[in-house]
Amino acid sequence: MGRLIAATLFLIIFTLLHSSLACPKCPYPTPSIPHHKHHPKLPPKVKPYPKPPKPPVVGPPKPPPVVQPPLPPVVVPHPPPYVQPPPLPPVVNPPPVPPVVGPPKPPPVVYPPVPPVVGPPKPPPVVYPPVPPVVGPPKPPPVVYPPVPPVVGPPKPPPVVYPPKPSPPKGEVPCPPPPPPPKETCPVDTLKLGACVDLLGGMIPIRIGADATSTCCPVLQGLAGLDAALCLCTTIKLKLLNLILVMPVALEMLIGCGKSLPPGYQCPA
Repeated sequence: MGRLIAATLFLIIFTLLHSSLACPKCPYPTPSIPHHKHHPKLPPKVKPYPKPPKPPVVGPPKPPPVVQPPLPPVVVPHPPPYVQPPPLPPVVNPPPVPPVVGPPKPPPVVYPPVPPVVGPPKPPPVVYPPVPPVVGPPKPPPVVYPPVPPVVGPPKPPPVVYPPKPSPPKGEVPCPPPPPPPKETCPVDTLKLGACVDLLGGMIPIRIGADATSTCCPVLQGLAGLDAALCLCTTIKLKLLNLILVMPVALEMLIGCGKSLPPGYQCPA
């Protein structure tokens, strides 16, 4: 059926193509001739040369039809006849198992009652005799210290006015300036005196006691009153303590050690 339809379409296309090729080509339309007063001479008309008809298009030859060999008939094998299996023998249950009888249970063990544990009798409570109140010795009367006189330092020496230096003559080397006077140093061991100052700095609220006197007086033994005060001033400055608070306590301690100081003594700047 498909081959017949294809052959019919091929014949229709071939016929239409042949008829279209048989018609000559249509000529181009000639332009209109303008009207002039003097009619110009027209060129001779030349008829277009008719084109020869194209030969028909002949397609390739059709291949011969393929003839397939006939298929062999399908033979369906018949299944073998169903043979029922032989009947099964009847199931014979085994004889019933007799119940297992265990040995008789032993009688329950009855333990004798445990007697209650009775501890030894508690000792009677210890009654202590009343403690009499502790009465300390009578407090000593408060120590009233005499007022500390204001510390007034020695009067400052007047400023030294040096005379003007004469200019040296030319050609001579000027003499170097005299060395400054040596600073006053403390001849006492700094460590021992530092322990004394630490003790004084910790006793500012309670004033002078026996510990400060017994610690500081042997260290300052052999020094004059002004030298001992100068050593205390230097050590207090090195310890970065408050000079205004600690120095009155230190001066009172020096008076307790038997050192004499001028009234109104102050540490040098």
